[in-house]
Amino acid sequence: MDKHFRVELLEQTPNPQRLIWLSAHQCVCEGPAIDDPAPDEAKAGEYAVKHLLAGDRGHWSPFEAPQLSLNVIGFNHRTMQQITRHRVGVHFSVQSLRYTSVRFCEFAQNPSSEMLESLVYFRPVGEYRDRQGKRYTYTDADRQADLDLATQMVQHYARKIEAGYSEEHAAGLLPMDTRQHWVMSFNVRSLCHLLDLRSKADAQLEIRQLCELVWPHFEAWVPAVADWYKSNRWGKAKLSP
Repeated sequence: MDKHFRVELLEQTPNPQRLIWLSAHQCVCEGPAIDDPAPDEAKAGEYAVKHLLAGDRGHWSPFEAPQLSLNVIGFNHRTMQQITRHRVGVHFSVQSLRYTSVRFCEFAQNPSSEMLESLVYFRPVGEYRDRQGKRYTYTDADRQADLDLATQMVQHYARKIEAGYSEEHAAGLLPMDTRQHWVMSFNVRSLCHLLDLRSKADAQLEIRQLCELVWPHFEAWVPAVADWYKSNRWGKAKLSP
């Protein structure tokens, strides 16, 4: 796992499984759901799994009520693009390359490999496959050549900023795998949908690692739902609606 990849909790709906229960209960109760005694969080989670999820019942709408917001840190632009391509019920607020340029210009004045890797993501040396399954090796020499080229690209970017280019114009000169931070908000249903798409084995390396970092927050937030999900859906590419 890349040392700059992080996912931190910002905010979350408290008692989310009770809220799922209340949302489902309103469908079947004669009066307002709030007037009926709700089960505790653990019992509500058991209800959600048994009556809404188990056996592929697919009663997903109550799972749209609770919300979770995460700060995704240090991931590359390409990973962000993969997520936004499947933004079913997900909110994104992404670090702009129009308003943030200082870190690149500071690097250009005093370049180092350590600082470069905090700005631009590079895959680790190792064995990989292309989309047709053909193996190839990414060597130390290959990676160093990529580091050298990225250094030149960021320095070229900084020269253009100094020459008067606008940030949005110069941003096109930065490497595709420039790191960006973003705020990402889900409901339980949309988070399941993302995990369905991107935790599977043939998803790209970085997005799978993002799912691995999101998972502990999901598990701590809705433990009964997460336990059911891990056993029934994780890595299986069964798409929630």
